[in-house]
Order: sequence, then C-alpha cells, then structure tokens
Amino acid sequence: MSLHADVTIDLSELTCPAPLLGAKKVLDDLAPGQTLQLVSDCSGTHEDLLAWCEHTGHSLVATTPGEGRKTLYLLRKTGNKPVPQALLDMRGIACPGPVIEAKRLLQHMGRGEILQLVTDCTAAIDDVPTWGEAASIDLVYQREVAGGAYEFYLRKP
Repeated sequence: MSLHADVTIDLSELTCPAPLLGAKKVLDDLAPGQTLQLVSDCSGTHEDLLAWCEHTGHSLVATTPGEGRKTLYLLRKTGNKPVPQALLDMRGIACPGPVIEAKRLLQHMGRGEILQLVTDCTAAIDDVPTWGEAASIDLVYQREVAGGAYEFYLRKP
C-alpha cells in the first residue's frame, strides 16, 4: 500500500518515547484531516501510538513495513470520533464479508447516519476505502485499534 502524507518525519534510531513525542509535535501544527507519516524502528512505537490515539482522538490510519526494521505509520489529525448510529463488529470474518455486511446494513440506515465497522481483516484497510469511494459512501474516520483491528466510520449518502 502506498502511504500519502502531508508531512513525513523519520525518527529511526530513536528509542521510545521519542517517536511518539515527535509525532505529537508535528501533529499539533497540522490542520484537522491532514496526515503525518512517521518512520520508526523502535519496537514500542506501535503500542505507544495506539494508546496515544485512543486518548487524543487522532487516528492511526495504517501501519506498513518499511526498509529493514523500519515501520511507516500514517497518522491523521482529527477531532473527536464521529458518533455512530450503528455498530457492525466483523472481527474474525474474512474479506469481503465486512464490506458485504456493511453495504447491507447501510441500505437500511437513514441518510447521513454513520455506521461504525470494526474488522480485523487485513485487506479491509484497502477494501473499505476503495468500496466507499466507488459506492459514494463517505469514509469520515478510520483508525487502527488494539488487537490488529480497524474501525471505519461510514456515512450513508
């Protein structure tokens, strides 16, 4: 997956909590919706970012292996998470199951309502945004959560 970011910082060779502190400093200066790609080789960065995003409302959009021991983290500056009208927990269900069930559930929701889709299917990080764009579903928020799962907040048009 190709990561597009408004800003990239490489904090490789710095131990925790330096990558988290560097990300915080840069995100503080970004506008809501802008993204930061953080490059780190510290083994604790992933868990630090998950906990910090849970606390701040920012989102860890994607985690991608980089060169050698490096990992690329795509973070989005956000405000508060949207309030969903429905929750669809599809952990343990392989793709395309989460997209099929989300589509079915959104058909029964009202215009402008938000569905929170939770899945641990690794293909979902690409499948859900691609499907949303093709179906004119507004992906208003997404983030990685603990346990290798992702949350997607989808607004019905």
